[in-house]
Amino acid sequence: MEFVMKQALGGATKDMGKMLGGDEEKDPDAAKKEEERQEALRQAEEERKAKYAKMEAEREAVRQGIRDKYGIKKKEEREAEAQAALEANSEGSLTRPKKAIPPGCGDAAEEEDESILDTVIKYLPGPLQDIFKK
Repeated sequence: MEFVMKQALGGATKDMGKMLGGDEEKDPDAAKKEEERQEALRQAEEERKAKYAKMEAEREAVRQGIRDKYGIKKKEEREAEAQAALEANSEGSLTRPKKAIPPGCGDAAEEEDESILDTVIKYLPGPLQDIFKK
């Protein structure tokens, strides 16, 4: 039976005891090894972050050179200027700035409705025109 189990598991005799409910082998230095592994992972992560921060700084220097050469502003600068312009327009106001009313909206729409009614009345026969005009 043991031979069949060994063949079924692919020769994994060391793990076979664990799978059959045997005692696990405990490493006396497991905690120390785990702590060293975690420290190595933290150190590798810090090195990776430093490497990418350096690369990004180099890229930003190249970008800034291109911006200076062609007179392009950064997005943050453009957004800041737009925000400052918006705030300058509404400095004395206690409320948000009013939006411009597009032409054809508001009071002009009511006048337009009346002119449509007048147009329809013109096409009605005489007696019906008299009824609607009253």
